[in-house]
Amino acid sequence: MTSARLTILGSTGSIGTQAVDVITRYPDLARVHALAATGSRPQLLAEQIARLQPRTVAVADDARVDDVQRALHELGEDPSALEFTAGPGAVIDAAGDLGSDDVVLNAMTGSVGLAPSLAALDSGARLALANKETLIAGGSLVRERAADGQLLPVDSEHTAIAECLAGMRPEHIRRLVITASGGPFRGRTRAELGDVTPADALAHPTWDMGRVITTNSATLVNKALEVIEACWLFDLPEDRVDTVVHPQSIVHSMVTATDGSTIAQASPPDMRLAIGWALAHPDRLEGLATELDFTTAQSWTFEPLDEDTFPAIRIARAAHRDGGTRMAQFNAANEEFVDAFHEGRIGFLQIVDLIRDVLDDPASPRTDPTGVEDVQAAETWARTRAHELIDQTEAASR
Repeated sequence: MTSARLTILGSTGSIGTQAVDVITRYPDLARVHALAATGSRPQLLAEQIARLQPRTVAVADDARVDDVQRALHELGEDPSALEFTAGPGAVIDAAGDLGSDDVVLNAMTGSVGLAPSLAALDSGARLALANKETLIAGGSLVRERAADGQLLPVDSEHTAIAECLAGMRPEHIRRLVITASGGPFRGRTRAELGDVTPADALAHPTWDMGRVITTNSATLVNKALEVIEACWLFDLPEDRVDTVVHPQSIVHSMVTATDGSTIAQASPPDMRLAIGWALAHPDRLEGLATELDFTTAQSWTFEPLDEDTFPAIRIARAAHRDGGTRMAQFNAANEEFVDAFHEGRIGFLQIVDLIRDVLDDPASPRTDPTGVEDVQAAETWARTRAHELIDQTEAASR
């Protein structure tokens, strides 16, 4: 295994911290060139710097640089030995500061990750992509820039698909099948979800994630985004990407071939497998995660998805078919509605209902993006319209 240079964007988030753990366990895997984070967790970022000794540290919030440097002093580290850069542009610069033998892991949250992803692709580095908004908001821009083999997914479902496709020719792919745990409300009807609270929505049965992603898993918006990601990653139309509920979260995805056979990837639910797969590709990391134990009895079950109760996937499919910036609007509106739900301003079911209202608005932008600015403009429109609908919904409930 050769040691490439590695830049981690979003190093203090969930995926970023797990990636640091993987790098620490396998020090020959990569030499950390740069770390980038918002700076909102200065102590953790300082600890990562002390452990990994990067050359460059990019802090997206320039007001946080002093906090990070103070935390480094407290650890006995000398900040002057590092190159500190600050502001959103610094993260983009860090992403583009590598070459074809190197890797950028984009573990940022939100569509702010799109511009750094494009910078990484333009540099020639491999992009290990955990920032789903890169493809949701800017899939066409990414496809224009990514060379064959340059884009590697960091997600249990899409990594599983990539593993299933190893050695399979594109013309032999019939369809992809993405599994879903079903979230905390699996089996409930729409009528039974009217009084769901934020605490209920955050009680995910399998994964420990942040507020937005956990809520997205409860509404199945997260699965809707994963379906569209798969379309971009594997160059398939949305009607050839299926979903199925698999509560055990052991089979992470499947591929059905033209001869009728289906290949499945199975492993314990551990994101380090997806991270390690992308960073070491095409090698594998010995003993990275716990193996499945087939010496004990176990059952894996699969159920059809109830799209009447959880219509997010159907809405996302239609938005993807429309093309342009429609999925960017879907994602931006969802983020606003999730916040409003947790603030008690709208109900749980209204999150997805209002996303549909945003997309159905005749004024919704429908042009193809030519750059990041077009995506940002569409997102701004969607967020503005979302706030108008939140205000209307709140006023009607008084």
